[in-house]
Amino acid sequence: MYPATRDVESWTVMRCVRQVLDQLDSVDDPLPDGVRSEHSLIGLDEALRTIHLPDSKDDVTRARDRLRFDEAVAVQLVMARRRHDVEVRSAPKCPLRADALADEFDRRLPFELTEGQLSVAEEISADLSQNHPMNRLLQGEVGSGKTIVALRAMLQVIDAGHQCALLAPTEVLAAQHARSLTAMLGDLAAAGELGAHALATRITLLTGSMKTAQRRQALNEAMTGDAGIVIGTHALIEDKVNFFDLGLVVIDEQHRFGVEQRDKLRSRGRDGAAPHVLVMTATPIPRTIAMTVLGDLEVSTLRQLPKGRSPIVSRVVAAKVHPTWVDRAWERIREETVEGRQAYVVCSRIGDGESDDDAAFDPATFELLDESATGKKGKQKPPDTKSVLQQFDELSSGPLADLRVGLLHGRLPGDEKDAVMRDFGAGEIDVLVCTTVVEVGVDVPNATVMVIVDADRFGVSQLHQLRGRVGRGGHQGLCLLITDTKPGSPTMTRLEAVAGTTDGFELAQLDLQLRREGDVLGVAQSGTVSALRLLSLVDDVEVIAAAQRFAREVTEKDPELKQHSGLASMVDAALDTRKAEYLEKS
Repeated sequence: MYPATRDVESWTVMRCVRQVLDQLDSVDDPLPDGVRSEHSLIGLDEALRTIHLPDSKDDVTRARDRLRFDEAVAVQLVMARRRHDVEVRSAPKCPLRADALADEFDRRLPFELTEGQLSVAEEISADLSQNHPMNRLLQGEVGSGKTIVALRAMLQVIDAGHQCALLAPTEVLAAQHARSLTAMLGDLAAAGELGAHALATRITLLTGSMKTAQRRQALNEAMTGDAGIVIGTHALIEDKVNFFDLGLVVIDEQHRFGVEQRDKLRSRGRDGAAPHVLVMTATPIPRTIAMTVLGDLEVSTLRQLPKGRSPIVSRVVAAKVHPTWVDRAWERIREETVEGRQAYVVCSRIGDGESDDDAAFDPATFELLDESATGKKGKQKPPDTKSVLQQFDELSSGPLADLRVGLLHGRLPGDEKDAVMRDFGAGEIDVLVCTTVVEVGVDVPNATVMVIVDADRFGVSQLHQLRGRVGRGGHQGLCLLITDTKPGSPTMTRLEAVAGTTDGFELAQLDLQLRREGDVLGVAQSGTVSALRLLSLVDDVEVIAAAQRFAREVTEKDPELKQHSGLASMVDAALDTRKAEYLEKS
């Protein structure tokens, strides 16, 4: 059966398809006989004919298996060729040096790195020692210590005489990185200042909202090489930003940046050399996504949390069923502040319009209306939600009136946002009412409670990211998910699943199953339409793995596919090259 319209019925399509197949010459098979035999695949010509004119369900299965493998191979060939394009470029060799800055930093560490951190650090160090660019993804649980691994890599590059750029998605996170790296390095980050260590480097922050004099100074420090580490937002990608000798680019929260933005920084090396690239994410990535969307990257994974970290306790607060539980949430915050600790209250929007820049809106989270209540199925309208401005006013004049309540959202001026985060980090704010601007990278060890208002407005991975902001010190973290969603609904089930586990990898797989794969070859983030016709990123992990092995073997010997014209044609036919550029954004 074919999809029909009012004007074109299914059997009309069938007659047209049969006419085409009757006239169609035998289709050459792009896959080698050995590959078809290894994976028990029928020929392409047979698959194309059988998928339309099967004699049995077994015929349908065999045809689908073949065409599904072809889709996987087409995607993997694109990614394998991207990998090869990077590998053939030259990059500065940055071998680990003894008795230099990286060594001095390690000697001062007040704690032991985990086995996972040491293992990943060795992989990265080996990559940096090569004369072709590192292209590696570092993924890890929230709080697993990715930042210190990245810092050690940067120090290795600085020891080799090159600069590093750290790209963050928000000004708040960029400023946080600048503060935390400076604090970790101490006098090792004070080059040019009195009392600086002889091996010291300099950390420079560059953001779009800086005042002219500050910006001019930061640009000059990047251009002259005085800054060993330049930290910034998208401002680092601007053409007017020049580096003296860029050796490593670290991109935090890679899903916030596109492949073309990475390429802009990749072209900033000296004398035609490409800098090494390390991209990080605290949103664990299912294996199939890593092999397809990020198939051109080597992947390192941190699963182990540092010693002393307690798992975060999460609870769903069903506000409509138990209204008093919301009052109890505010009491719980008060109990923590009495003990000298701090809390976040996170809202889904700012409150002055639908185009809030850091508002959370996930249309995939809204369940269908109850059919018995409406008589028909349809999408539920987004519920009324509490804005951060409303919540701040209500808490600061109501249940938390005697506490020091701060406000933070993406539309505040850059210096004001930085001042709020400094005050919160210094313990001068008890409760920070904010939007998702604190989703990644913000590190205040004294914060132990997070209340997420209208939690149903957030995706699975986003909820996991947000709650990772608490419990980062020596005290137990608590996350309360407030929702008006009715018990038993799909959305409530999703929230309960988030509350039921702190395993980010398990939640990432759940997120993929809930959203399906979306338009993996386009810019869609979730849901309904996929450029993949038969291949499923949820179900076909082994098919994708086999296709990846085959694609890499082929491109190692024939990167341009000049000896495999059939495979080249398959890639061109299966993939819109414009969409391929957006693979890493999906």
